[in-house]
Amino acid sequence: MPETNSNQSPTTGSKSSAPVTASAPVTASAPNTAQYPNGRGYYMFLIGYLVMLSAFGSFVNDMYIPTLPAMRRFFHCTVSVVQLGLTTGMAGLAVGQIFLGPLSDRYGRKPVLLISLGVFIIGAIASVYSPTIHAFLGWRFVQGLGASGGYFLSRTVPADIYGGRPLAKMMALIGAINGFAPASAPVLGGFLGESIHWQGIFWVLAGLAGLLVVVSFFYKESLPPSRREKGPLRDMFNEYVPLLKERPFMTHVMLKGAALGLLFAYTASAPFIMQEIYGFSQLKFGLFMGFNALFTAAGAMFALKFKVLKRAAWVGGWVLMLATTVEALALFFIRDFWAYECTLLPMLFSMGMIFTVGNTLAMNEGRTNAGAASAILGVGGYVFGAAVSPLVGLGDIRHSTAIVFLVMAALTVLCSYGSRLLPADLNKQAQTK
Repeated sequence: MPETNSNQSPTTGSKSSAPVTASAPVTASAPNTAQYPNGRGYYMFLIGYLVMLSAFGSFVNDMYIPTLPAMRRFFHCTVSVVQLGLTTGMAGLAVGQIFLGPLSDRYGRKPVLLISLGVFIIGAIASVYSPTIHAFLGWRFVQGLGASGGYFLSRTVPADIYGGRPLAKMMALIGAINGFAPASAPVLGGFLGESIHWQGIFWVLAGLAGLLVVVSFFYKESLPPSRREKGPLRDMFNEYVPLLKERPFMTHVMLKGAALGLLFAYTASAPFIMQEIYGFSQLKFGLFMGFNALFTAAGAMFALKFKVLKRAAWVGGWVLMLATTVEALALFFIRDFWAYECTLLPMLFSMGMIFTVGNTLAMNEGRTNAGAASAILGVGGYVFGAAVSPLVGLGDIRHSTAIVFLVMAALTVLCSYGSRLLPADLNKQAQTK
């Protein structure tokens, strides 16, 4: 096991870290300024680098969404079948994280990242030549496997270096900046879809993965050999057992997962609602999706206004439930785009609040095994996402979407209540440091 601080929070049992500042990063166990760059220049590079890794996952999921109706016509399949491309991609992201999390705890973050990016490039290029929708779905799974490395390491690396409120600040900052990724991905995808079609989008994604490979050589490994897991490789899944038994950690995994499931239900249904029901072009659809994503980014930063971070999830959960109920009524009874659009904005804002809480508290509680913790956190979200994406395409897409929205919002509120019952929070941990 990695070396850890002997101090523990009296409320969670999670190992706590020493106080940190932006100019003096620490590991999950003790100050590590001798082993890790502590200048502001590298700190800003690290922020940008982690944003790129996190954004890449968003681009893999969101850039080709505007072309889903065109792909349905290209492959001559149903809405639910073409939406399985989202499901298989998320399944690959989930499975990849299960294996790559413990592997990165043993061999370091950088080698795992470089290998996973190579796998993605292969999957993206192969998908361009898919003769059938079934072949495309298979290559989407490969893409998910490859993209999982960068996606979960964008949460893992901060937990290697920071803890407590500094971790919350860094993850919220990354989340807020990264809000421009889901904002820009549909816009870029809509533009590319009308010019180079869906095949060209996957060439662009392969190029982005290649760019990440180049930038990765400037990243300094955040998990030195002295802190890596030891023991035989066959025991690598043992890291998951204590995490799965830790109630505070799993509560926030479920909180993030339920909210992310609602977000995926929205992204899977939106292209068909906006394009086929309201008659938007791919580009116009992308512009609206981009504008909406900015509200998620704003919510991610607003969560930091709460002195006790988990209260942001409780407030955000009830705002989400109220807005989702109004949205469901609009989808069932009002055939008007602006009723649909205006209600989405508070939904997305509150989801951003919940994402900051779920990501930060889960990784803070599990940071002594950050790779495995990040893998569980990522898998939790994609399990929900993979399940709901095809469900919104069943029957009348407006009605099925409304039902899925309500179910996921109710589950999010339930998880936020579970978080509220927990006595621990970042501020309370800080008092014991």
